[in-house]
Amino acid sequence: MKKFTLSFVVIFLSVTVFSQEYIACARKEKEWGYIDESGKWAVNPQFEHVQSISEGLAAFRSNGEWGFVDKVGKFIVNPQFEAVRDFHDGLAAVRKGKEWGYIDKEGKWLINPQFEKAMDFTEGLAAISYHGDWGFIDKNGAYIINPQFVRTGDFSENLAAVQKGREWGYIDNTGAWVINPQFEDAEPFIDGLAKVRKAGEWGFINNSGKYEINPQFDVAHNFSEGLAAVRKGRDWGFIDKKGTYIINPQFVDAGDFSEGLAPIKKGRDWGFIDKVGKYVVNPQFVNASGFVGGLAAVQMLKEWGYIDKKGNWVINPQFEKAHDYNNKRAMVQKAGEIGWIDKTGTYIINPQFPNAFDFFKAD
Repeated sequence: MKKFTLSFVVIFLSVTVFSQEYIACARKEKEWGYIDESGKWAVNPQFEHVQSISEGLAAFRSNGEWGFVDKVGKFIVNPQFEAVRDFHDGLAAVRKGKEWGYIDKEGKWLINPQFEKAMDFTEGLAAISYHGDWGFIDKNGAYIINPQFVRTGDFSENLAAVQKGREWGYIDNTGAWVINPQFEDAEPFIDGLAKVRKAGEWGFINNSGKYEINPQFDVAHNFSEGLAAVRKGRDWGFIDKKGTYIINPQFVDAGDFSEGLAPIKKGRDWGFIDKVGKYVVNPQFVNASGFVGGLAAVQMLKEWGYIDKKGNWVINPQFEKAHDYNNKRAMVQKAGEIGWIDKTGTYIINPQFPNAFDFFKAD
């Protein structure tokens, strides 16, 4: 495919450099920018929307069009696209008019706009839609797998789930069938197993297509810390990678294991169990998330706080919303505004933003 250069004018923003390791997307009134770890503006609010940095560049929208800014607040690619995806493997999918193509980190077209839809590069290939069918291209824009599928997922562990007709199977990076189409739905491989649906029920296969766990569940989560939450009928339980119930179905709802514990709902309340199904924290909460860094966000009546693994309150319920801890800080909402607290509940950044996203590495 022919390549051509996209010319643009480099514009400098009146902002400070991302001097700290982590930054966060935040909104002030109607405009978005980036804050540093102290809550100061690293890039002043001036955009209609922003995304997290990926491979050193962040997408932003201005006057209805998307471009990319670098970590020192300089426009690298001026706003000109109707839609964009983040950078992956050095390329970003962008839409110009009605068609998608791919640019490099200087804003140069490496693959001209020509696709109806375009996904990220993973394992050297990207899924694209052309004339209604999905196929895969390489970084030169050459078709490695011609468009022929109804739907497709990304490559994971050298295989991609694709739909041919009404059924899903798995292909390798040459387009050869490794697991023939036979499933009603299929998800990516994770640690050697993929979740598939057959006759309305979910099971797990290995990378040769053999069932490790026969389809039998109405709903199934992926494995986390060696166990997967599954539901058959009305009740949730947990199985191991052989499909054996380690914790029998008995819960109204269940989350994944994290740091050795899983949130479960018994009756109307949430609590936490260990890997043999023993209650570590009795059901008593309106809602609960998993443990991260030794603390879990839980809701009591209308407010959220944080408990330790013994169920003791470390930070009393007081927030309208509470996120998991990320790098020893957690994003919380108070009086409709977002701020961040440390593990003692002390504000690192006072609530002041009407909307924001968690901190991420600037590089």
